[in-house]
Amino acid sequence: MFARNLTALIFIGLLAGCSSPSVITLIDGREIQTMDQPEYDDDSGFYEYEQLDGKRARINKDQVRGVKEL
Repeated sequence: MFARNLTALIFIGLLAGCSSPSVITLIDGREIQTMDQPEYDDDSGFYEYEQLDGKRARINKDQVRGVKEL
């Protein structure tokens, strides 16, 4: 029973560590809250992230002032 509880705690800890809510600040001052840390795609020049509603989105690097974790 202890091993099962320990396994469950480790699994929950891993799930909590996978997602890093962040804020993308745009050049015009607007802020976009994300469910995860945005990933930059060097080939396309876009940041890709998960919106609060769970949908994936992209934004051009040229419109981004900065990205910070919450």
